Amino acid sequence: MKKLPIEIGSIVISKAGRDQGRRFLVVGEVDDDFVMIANGELRKMDRQKKKRRRHLKPTGIVVTELQARLAKGQPVQDHELRSWLSEEEEKLVQV
Repeated sequence: MKKLPIEIGSIVISKAGRDQGRRFLVVGEVDDDFVMIANGELRKMDRQKKKRRRHLKPTGIVVTELQARLAKGQPVQDHELRSWLSEEEEKLVQV
């Protein structure tokens, strides 16, 4: 079974730690083992969490708008992260 990639803009679910079961957006890559995550609530953009890739479960959903904005170096607000996460959750519920 092929693993889904964890890239910037991906929506992931934490598999380990105090934040287990919570959904986050990947907002940065540190190296092959670590990424930076945030969700706008528990982890805001000014206090991102460094997390091992193996402790994250990818959902296969990528927010392309977030990818583009981070690539251009544009700021991303916490309310936008919350909005993108809730929009994707609504899409999953409708299916």
